[in-house]
Amino acid sequence: MNNKIALLFILLILSTINNTQGQNATTYTKSDYDRATTMLAGNTSKLIDNDIRPQWLPDGRLWYRSLKESQTEFKLFDPTKKNQIVANSQKDLFEKGAVKLDISKGSQNEVLSPDGNYSAFIRDWNLWIRDVHNGNEKALTTDGIKDFGYATDNAGWKQSDLPILSWSPDSKKIATFQQDQRHVSNMYLVKTKVGAPELKQWKYPIPGDSDIIRIHRLIINVSDEPKIIKLQMNADARRGTLCDDISCEGGFDDVAWSDDSGQLVFVSTSRDHKKENIRIANTQTGEVTDIFEEVVNTQYESGQGGINWRYYSKTNEIIWYSERSDWGHLYLYDASTGVVKNQITSGNYLVRKILNVDQKNRVIYFEGSQNEGQGNPYFSYFYKVDFNGKNLKMLTPSIGDHTITISPNAKYFIDSYSQVDLPPIHEVRDMNGKLVSTLEKTDISRLTATGWKPPTPFTVKSAQGQWDLYGLLFTPKAMKLDEKLPVIVNIYPGPQGGSVGSWSFIASRGDNQALAELGFVVVQIEGSCNPNRSKSFHDACYGNMGENTLPDQISGLKQLQEKYEFLDLDNVGIWGHSGGGFATAAAMFKYPDFFKVGISESGNHDNRNYEDDWGERYIGLETKDNNGVSNYEKQANQIFAKDLKGKLLLIHGGMDDNVPPYNSYLVVDALIKANKDFDFILLPNARHGYGKDSYYIMRRRWDYFVQNLMHAVPPKEYVIKIAADPRNK
Repeated sequence: MNNKIALLFILLILSTINNTQGQNATTYTKSDYDRATTMLAGNTSKLIDNDIRPQWLPDGRLWYRSLKESQTEFKLFDPTKKNQIVANSQKDLFEKGAVKLDISKGSQNEVLSPDGNYSAFIRDWNLWIRDVHNGNEKALTTDGIKDFGYATDNAGWKQSDLPILSWSPDSKKIATFQQDQRHVSNMYLVKTKVGAPELKQWKYPIPGDSDIIRIHRLIINVSDEPKIIKLQMNADARRGTLCDDISCEGGFDDVAWSDDSGQLVFVSTSRDHKKENIRIANTQTGEVTDIFEEVVNTQYESGQGGINWRYYSKTNEIIWYSERSDWGHLYLYDASTGVVKNQITSGNYLVRKILNVDQKNRVIYFEGSQNEGQGNPYFSYFYKVDFNGKNLKMLTPSIGDHTITISPNAKYFIDSYSQVDLPPIHEVRDMNGKLVSTLEKTDISRLTATGWKPPTPFTVKSAQGQWDLYGLLFTPKAMKLDEKLPVIVNIYPGPQGGSVGSWSFIASRGDNQALAELGFVVVQIEGSCNPNRSKSFHDACYGNMGENTLPDQISGLKQLQEKYEFLDLDNVGIWGHSGGGFATAAAMFKYPDFFKVGISESGNHDNRNYEDDWGERYIGLETKDNNGVSNYEKQANQIFAKDLKGKLLLIHGGMDDNVPPYNSYLVVDALIKANKDFDFILLPNARHGYGKDSYYIMRRRWDYFVQNLMHAVPPKEYVIKIAADPRNK
């Protein structure tokens, strides 16, 4: 009897404690979420003045719109005469400045010839041209069939009806291909609707396919009787030197015509991106000659943000991009012999993108980083250098991240530069770097008056202590000095990008500051394996994308806590989208004692279920060990799902044609089989970016962290609303 009384007494105490804890749980109000919403881009942008987007006109002048709190101005600037015209509307501005624009637009699925007389398009798997003057149409090919068509665009994750081709300078020839995708895997998605479901089916190659999409290169002589000249070579892998497509820059990448249209230089990339063959074809006979090759142990890429090789037939030279010195630099080749004439750039910095080449004066203009150790290596600067490697000069000396736009006549450039915590300044300079005029200085005084503050840049060491890592720290506007705040890691592991992304000024970086206003510290860290550094840095996790920069993230947080004691590393959450979704689930499974709450959005959890070119570029071809286990399987998230301890929310769009939803289904199935509690949201008709469902998912993200990391109660079914900027009326 006494034991029963004691037991009842204990139960009463426990009940009282639980009730007290429930009563003490913080309850967030609509006002709390309203405050967070003020930090989203649609709201912060209204409080920024003179944030311009200048555009060059064909005649070498530029124009832009400048918004202030109660005034909108349109300005036209002539850098040669250094005069400016101001008006209250674009129409008035162009009338005052006598601006004449050709507003005629062709179809978005057609490619116009250089002389403007013809447009090329695809019809029924064949390539056609249309005379833009009289509308007459002509078939250039007739034997194209389904999945073996001409100039067709399909990278698996990306498809369009735009023909992939390159017109010759004289507009008499077209370089393109017949694309064979008959033998690769199909992808299926089903649209949710009333009545019979709607099936979407297309070719989507995966690493498990024995072969990939192949392109049969050819030249089409556009004449009264079109003639097809097939290049005398085996079919190429559908691969490019820059990204996982052969149309990264909008056209047919990695091809270059001679000035007389008689020759075509092109690059053949191997399936695993380890070998590049630079070749030249006779466009009359189809004969192909190898010029030189580049072979790497991991993966080759021709730049960051742009393809950096060029062919010049007048001097028979090729500018080539290589990371053979561990840094991305330019080399000058003799196109006849395939021998290096000289190295153009060198040093512990990165050439990112060639923006212009002055052939007459033999000068190259390019975007590049600063020498490692001289500040933030992710800041981009503008340089020029001679073909022979001499007279290297930085044309944008101000510290910051520079965005460059060169005038059509290549006499001037617009330099818009900023830092994470310093708003943009927009200048016009000549091609020697001399300042011509300051167009505008972006004013954020109205924004800062609200209490807005930029994220705090920081530097930590990588997990192995080998490299400096750079990141951003987001904290609430109002903080108590002695409080501990839960931490949320916003992750994107790349390796083709990074968590921070741009290091320019951006008032709202997604909802990071909004989450911070709910009482969290949000952290972004560019981990090793992210781009825009040395090749060894970028290749640090080559072959094992399952690493996902997570050791760097954990090490970085521990280092940050030494400086910022308010970081509560006993309460760490993580979230990310796409590759960040892959990384988030991996964090929750592989480091379950460190990461307590995770939100994994649209993750490529098993790269055997993702398009072939991403995995094969960064992991390599699929292989199996002596036990028959795939190297891809060892990195797949569902293998580790049984180790989940914390709270995990998985989200995926049912019509995601980039990362198909089956990636998340694999993880869901494994969690069920492991008898794990988890949460899952399927957006039936959403694609990869969620579209109209984006704000709903953002709100659910806030709720999930508030409930499970803050252990609080969110307002029920809050609606995120962004009012339009009144200045845009």
